[in-house]
Amino acid sequence: MLNLMFGRRSGNCEGSTRRDFLKVGTLGLGALALPQLLRARAEAQDRGDAVQDTSVIWLWLGGGPTHVETFDPKMTAPAEYRSITGEAATPLPGVSIGGTFPKIASVVDRMAIVRSFAHSNSGHGGGTHWVMTGYDNRGIDNGGLPSRPSIGSIVSRVRGANNYRTGMPTYVRLGGITADGPAFLGTGYAPFDSGGEARRNMSLQIERARLDDRRALLHQIDNLNRQVDRGRSMEGLDAFEQQAFNLVLSKSQQAFDLKYEDPRVVERYGKGLGQQMLVARRLCEAGCGFVTVHYGGWDMHGQIKDGMVGRSREMDPAVSALVEDLSQRGLDKQILLVITGEFGRTPKINNGAGRDHWAPLSTLAFAGGGLKMGQVVGESADKLDVPKSNPVSPQDMMATIFHVLGIDRKLQFVNPAGRPTYMIEDGEPIAELI
Repeated sequence: MLNLMFGRRSGNCEGSTRRDFLKVGTLGLGALALPQLLRARAEAQDRGDAVQDTSVIWLWLGGGPTHVETFDPKMTAPAEYRSITGEAATPLPGVSIGGTFPKIASVVDRMAIVRSFAHSNSGHGGGTHWVMTGYDNRGIDNGGLPSRPSIGSIVSRVRGANNYRTGMPTYVRLGGITADGPAFLGTGYAPFDSGGEARRNMSLQIERARLDDRRALLHQIDNLNRQVDRGRSMEGLDAFEQQAFNLVLSKSQQAFDLKYEDPRVVERYGKGLGQQMLVARRLCEAGCGFVTVHYGGWDMHGQIKDGMVGRSREMDPAVSALVEDLSQRGLDKQILLVITGEFGRTPKINNGAGRDHWAPLSTLAFAGGGLKMGQVVGESADKLDVPKSNPVSPQDMMATIFHVLGIDRKLQFVNPAGRPTYMIEDGEPIAELI
């Protein structure tokens, strides 16, 4: 086997491993050789199977963002329940969002705000597992391991670990999140970690002349195989081997580097989170199917007003710039932005001027993906504690994402017990968005 890139596989505390980018002759840690995968994709296209190039950018607000001060200020509620940061008007009549997000408010007509997203696990680990995978896991806050694959890993399993045209990893994470791994699908479908050894492996590690010599050697070996291949089953293999080499030598890895982006665009997105969101957009343009961006710091048990001012300083310009960018570039049909976290916050302000964990009503918003934007889905109860109408579950959110990505929500994979297992059992796409 001809390896162009070398690097150790390093594990994290959840047992998942970082995945190398590409090796000629192999595809990350997957079972298919890259030329075999390319051939399988070509055969699928010849059969007329649909090939979806849609992508998801998942902005994860780690710690549990307050649903009140983000997207549901409800200034008509009693003072101890309503948004402590006020509200910001949007282009949608009668709709406002939290007062620290004026830039996001200006683009809400290109978003869909869900005010009835709910589940029942208010633990950080358990809530994250439920939203990330669609399934509850009560043991994960007591040292348990994820029992279900994340949405991103499912996408990687369905599409293959790398984009068949560009070589870009199908699933990339910009900052790790609990339960963002493959569970029983296997480490080959873990997220590609944009930092560390895996990122460095995206650069060719041998001289081009030596690469050409090795390609010539591989070609000679293939010729020997063809001499004994009386059934001529290897005809056409050259095209796939050539494409495999081309993927490694392509410029798709430049998507991670903002020096290739217009400086004016970089400035508009802002620092920190803004740069991550811009990288996420570039990754999707280069063929990535699912990108998670972790922006933590939302566990605001006290002084929530100050906390919101601090967190929105990067989030407000970053999200608004991405929503505008997707629209201006015509990518709002191709890329879906999802904004959520593991749960919301208690509807009533506590004695520390903060809010505590609260899963029965949580934060969720969408932009793009070809869905119907410019609307609010569902309504919270008068005291912002539970959905008043149109309750949306994590599996409903998951089914909506599957719809955008062209994945059958009746999809099954074999679990560790050897039984076919549905990835979604009872979720339905959010009807108002489809």
